[in-house]
Amino acid sequence: MRPLTEPETQTLFSKLANYTGPSLKALIAPPPSSSSKEDTRMVFRMHQSRVYYCSLHIANLATSIARPNLLSVGTCLGKFTKTGKFRLHITALDIIAPHARYKVWVKPNGEMPFLYGGNIVKAHVGRWSEDCPEHQGVVVLKMDDTPLGFGVTARSTAETKRLEPTGITVFRQADVGEYLREEDTLFTT
Repeated sequence: MRPLTEPETQTLFSKLANYTGPSLKALIAPPPSSSSKEDTRMVFRMHQSRVYYCSLHIANLATSIARPNLLSVGTCLGKFTKTGKFRLHITALDIIAPHARYKVWVKPNGEMPFLYGGNIVKAHVGRWSEDCPEHQGVVVLKMDDTPLGFGVTARSTAETKRLEPTGITVFRQADVGEYLREEDTLFTT
């Protein structure tokens, strides 16, 4: 396990900022009410091309474990591809969802098509964050605010209102159905 390099950190933060916006600072800085800032500081660590989000205390303890024996530490946010791009995993949903800038709520009839790996069409959108631009990262939620996954908008909010019901509004990036569809490869290298 090692800290991220400067280019890796920039790539990771640009990807996370696409979904969280300015609230990305809340992921890095400890909460102001903490008594010991060292114990609650969260860090990003890399192990076998995967980026993990964990407390500094746990990351320091993990350094005593040999690299071949270490499987995971903290929450896996995603992995770097061979070309240097960062791909978010569904395991990052619990970290991203509370800090999301833009959100899309899906009607009950659109939940299953999304969870089976499909994109979201206009007919399945229940609510939409105001003034969401095109190609912006969004968190997809059920109507009761349960996060289902995340994606990228195909069109802005204004363009979506003029769209036909079968037009794609959000391209799926990851959904909680991946836990079942990719259970063999989700946590392996």
